[in-house]
Amino acid sequence: MSISDLLKFGGKRSETPRLASLGDASAPKGPEQTIQSKALPKFISALSNHPGPLLIDFGPVIGTNVAFFGEQLGCKLFIEDLAAEIDKHTRGKTRDTLPDALAKRFTQADDSVDGVLCWDIFDFLEPAAAKALARQIVRVLRPGGAVMGFFCSTSKPMERVPFSKYEIVAANSSLRQRHHPGTGGPKFVMQNRDILRMFEGLAVAESFLLKSNTREILLRKRA
Repeated sequence: MSISDLLKFGGKRSETPRLASLGDASAPKGPEQTIQSKALPKFISALSNHPGPLLIDFGPVIGTNVAFFGEQLGCKLFIEDLAAEIDKHTRGKTRDTLPDALAKRFTQADDSVDGVLCWDIFDFLEPAAAKALARQIVRVLRPGGAVMGFFCSTSKPMERVPFSKYEIVAANSSLRQRHHPGTGGPKFVMQNRDILRMFEGLAVAESFLLKSNTREILLRKRA
């Protein structure tokens, strides 16, 4: 039984960094910190417009998040820990097959999902894998549905960054950024136009540039 089944209650893109040694060691653990999200309240508001919304979360299982979305919003929640998927391909030196794996991973029907929480997972994907994942999001998202993602906005790619997981802690907008045990990897920088092209069929509803060099973006599929 999958974890999804268990939780059914309720500048231009940079040059691709070298990947040969990515599976050799974990990225250093990043500091835990609390961040104020401007996009999360709007994402939650979008979800609350649907009865029993279906939500896909690209982060790992976090009890407080599961409780929040399940008990407060009545979401049917599918956990898809994509950092673990990336980690598996990094350690196995099969990153070249990641686009195909992501294209086949999601079994949800077309236009069936009300929300997708991407967190910062796109930062860790090469262009081909990012496009494959974005196509799946656009496919499964229901008209009127919402997507929230964090995108790195530094001027240069970062060669070695730990994965993070995000825990909702207060008032629908306060998130605790915690260490994810995966190996992490390089972060890829996308311009806004690259993101728009990648999510063809969706429109940017909100975009916020944070002091942490992160862009929070809320995308919507026209109803």
